[in-house]
Amino acid sequence: MGIILLIIYFLSLSFILLYSLIQLHLIFLFWSKKRKTKIVVNNQETFHPLVTIQLPIYNELYVVERLIDSVCQFDYPLDRLEIQILDDSTDETSDIIAKKVSQYKNQGIKIQHIQRSNREGFKAGALAYGLKHCKGEFIAVFDADFVPNTDFLSNTLAYFKNEKIGVVQTRWEHLNEHHSFLTEMQALALDAHFSVEQLGRNLGNHFINFNGTAGLWRRECIESAGGWQADTLTEDLDLSYRAQLKGWEFRFLEHIGTPAELPVAMNALKSQQFRWTKGAAECARKNLGRVLRSKDVSPISKLHAIFHLLNSGIFICVFLISILSVPLFFIKLYSPEYNKIFSLGSIFFVSTGIVTLFFWTAYQSTKGFSIKSFLVFAFKFPIFLAVSMGLALHNGLAVVEGYIGKKTPFIRTPKFNIEHNQNSWQKNRYLKKKIHPITIIEVLLTLYFSAGIGCAFYWSDFSMFIFHCFLVVGYGLVSFYSLSHLRKIG
Repeated sequence: MGIILLIIYFLSLSFILLYSLIQLHLIFLFWSKKRKTKIVVNNQETFHPLVTIQLPIYNELYVVERLIDSVCQFDYPLDRLEIQILDDSTDETSDIIAKKVSQYKNQGIKIQHIQRSNREGFKAGALAYGLKHCKGEFIAVFDADFVPNTDFLSNTLAYFKNEKIGVVQTRWEHLNEHHSFLTEMQALALDAHFSVEQLGRNLGNHFINFNGTAGLWRRECIESAGGWQADTLTEDLDLSYRAQLKGWEFRFLEHIGTPAELPVAMNALKSQQFRWTKGAAECARKNLGRVLRSKDVSPISKLHAIFHLLNSGIFICVFLISILSVPLFFIKLYSPEYNKIFSLGSIFFVSTGIVTLFFWTAYQSTKGFSIKSFLVFAFKFPIFLAVSMGLALHNGLAVVEGYIGKKTPFIRTPKFNIEHNQNSWQKNRYLKKKIHPITIIEVLLTLYFSAGIGCAFYWSDFSMFIFHCFLVVGYGLVSFYSLSHLRKIG
């Protein structure tokens, strides 16, 4: 039994190491090629194609006005712009939209309030439905929690003068990054994804993804790739791979930011994480074989695609090495013949070092390099790493569901209209005051890894001590915020 546990443990460590080596290559691409990127300036007088803006909405009582107001202020000729509000709402959000549509129609803006008889296909279904009823050559998509800048179109359309470009994706900015500890941790993760992952892959001519919002599609690209499909929870990642396999090129614009609101409640964040991680697993199941079989994709791009599509599998590996770390005490104690194998555990420290470099690269790129920024990062990153470990059970279960093909509905992330510290979300009607069974398990895991710390002192074996401290902090914070945020809901 001991050897089986060791095999599972070191296979998980090996996957984490390989993933971190891919991240190291992205760091190299980021630094070696970033200076070579060209910023294209639009010639407003010669390039005004017909653009459709799609706003998929479902019960967004608190933020829908803010979104509509922002897109209706776009600096773009009104006769070349149409706005579709794809409204699947079942509450008074629809009444708010109707009033806003009437207001802006009176100002000469082409804006439509489109409602379906059902939510078939969820967001993907709404986007596909809207595409059948629009005229735009280019399609911009914004989720409800975004507040795009007025110059969004003038900053992105120029890149489509290259007829091979199918998608332009902008970087997400954060309206409420400093609202709380939780939002700062999310900003750290998202900045790393956009600054190093997206730009690194793009500069290396590897697969990247449309992030579901804050981007602009060439309509021909959507249609030639098979359109929006609802068989995964991340329709954006799915269509991105299908489009790039068709030969379309994507362009990520790090220098253009689009502001958005970060979830401020732990259970809202968990809903978002569940959808993202499970959807990525579903996309791997659907598209990875197509990538590997393609004769037009280079071997290095296939390698990057493997770890791009399987990246959510990291949570399974982290959970496995975490849960097995306590039994390893007993294996070391009662099976000393395996002790030499444990030296391979240093793999974890190598991976952790690379991950730290990855996030520091992103942090100093977005915040600037200084002694102060380094000290702030040195404080934030260990907590971020611990919380990421603490989400391993929750996200790992989502990934398993995605790999085995278990289907679940598209669960929206509750929005709050929280931009400042004084704003309150506690009476948000979209939050459910219900303790999820996983939260109880997270509490028990906090105690379980606390026992691991006790084992370290009992047997004077501190090889897992730091790891278990991170796990106690991570699961402790995740379960604490899950329960405390429930208690605050009115």
